[in-house]
Amino acid sequence: MSIRDALRLADEMELDLIEISPNADPPVARIADYQKFLYHQKKKAKEIKAKAVKVVVKEIRFGPQTDDHDYNFKLKHAQNFLQEGAKVKAYVFFRGRSIVFKEQGEILLLRFATDLEELAKVEMMPKLEGKRMTMMLAPKPKK
Repeated sequence: MSIRDALRLADEMELDLIEISPNADPPVARIADYQKFLYHQKKKAKEIKAKAVKVVVKEIRFGPQTDDHDYNFKLKHAQNFLQEGAKVKAYVFFRGRSIVFKEQGEILLLRFATDLEELAKVEMMPKLEGKRMTMMLAPKPKK
């Protein structure tokens, strides 16, 4: 239908001619109430936003010489975070001259990943960034 005919028809019905898909060949238009159309679009956008998954990232901090008791305490917290569906960012913070123990920090993070392998998958392997060695863990999808 030509644009002129469509506009005339919309005027007769006391409605608006709304262009739905301008990139199509020929362009797609619809005769409807424009305010109602906008209302429905906003409503759909709001529903999509409400259904979107919000990603929570919890951080767990270690030192290069973290003791077993402290390690186990932080491991339990990480397990709880993963069961709640949050991602875990584990990092070893090096202070001053403790940077010489970066191998210990990497071993600690890899041990942490292996202890959590039934609950999480490693998103980012341990990587040294300045005075921090960081690793990301994401919860495994539930079956």
